[in-house]
Amino acid sequence: MPKRPRLKEILLRWEVALLVLLALEIVVFGGINPKFLRPRVLFGSVNDFMSICVVSLMVTFVLVTGGMDIQSGAIMGLTSIVVGVVWNDLGVNIWLTCLLGTMVGALCGAISGFFVAYTGVQSMVVTLGGSFLYSGLALAVTKFSATESYKGISGFPKDFTQFAKGRVFDVIPNQLILFLVLIVLAYLLLHRTKYGRRVFLCGINRAAAEYCGINTRQVVMSTYILSGLSASLAGILLTAYLGTAKTDLGKELTLPIITAVVLGGTSNLGGSGGVLGTALAALVVGILRFGLSMAGLNTQYLDIPVGALLVLTVTVRFGLMNPRVSALLRRALGKKTAAERRGSA
Repeated sequence: MPKRPRLKEILLRWEVALLVLLALEIVVFGGINPKFLRPRVLFGSVNDFMSICVVSLMVTFVLVTGGMDIQSGAIMGLTSIVVGVVWNDLGVNIWLTCLLGTMVGALCGAISGFFVAYTGVQSMVVTLGGSFLYSGLALAVTKFSATESYKGISGFPKDFTQFAKGRVFDVIPNQLILFLVLIVLAYLLLHRTKYGRRVFLCGINRAAAEYCGINTRQVVMSTYILSGLSASLAGILLTAYLGTAKTDLGKELTLPIITAVVLGGTSNLGGSGGVLGTALAALVVGILRFGLSMAGLNTQYLDIPVGALLVLTVTVRFGLMNPRVSALLRRALGKKTAAERRGSA
């Protein structure tokens, strides 16, 4: 029978630390502004940063393979304007238009994923180029619309906007329920399927994965397709929530998305990570941004604490990889190092 984890091991899990951090944020921001603790406001805040939550789940897959994806914001804007133009100027049903939008996101992810997987170009370079490419395409799409690009396209059907703005029992947002469903699906895909094991193996040792008969190129490319799909879904949700389709939706979300994935415990070097950690970290980042804005911080400066959090997380991670620091930490926690175990034996 598999050995059950002890209570001490459970309490030392990174996800528990993220839960504590999330609770501290709620307490602190509630103390600064009591309105923050109202259930309708607290739950409703999720709508403001749901795009970060949705995209970060699938960007986790990319980072686990050892890659990087910084084009999600551009795909969100491209999807948004495609949905707006096709619905407004071509008269296509809004839900069919949303399906087309997700196909656009998947295609964008496939293009970038192909160059990363089959040409050997660094993922940072490819997705940086993709960010500029897809932002430019979004501006080009507006040429097919009778509406000026800076005004945005609005007037969407009520059932479309209500899906993103609606609440269950007038408290729990529909978007939060959708996020919980996506967490379950992403968790099962990454942690409970053969595909997920292949994703991890590609990040741990791609050569070994090839020797095992795994087509690593297809696996790596597929993670970018999933990331593109999640970005297009986030773009559609944001369009419905704001009631406006614009080319620049999501342009400022790249940093929070990457921060959520890394803070959640996914290594930027690949080979390790998890969906639950990313989901909790996305909430931590989102609540941080929302709480600071309610505390009176200008929205122009919200990236400062998020950037500091990213730098701190990466610094701590590399510090823990140092053998001396790791040994000191294990002794502090009462755990023996490998050398000590051999000596005692």
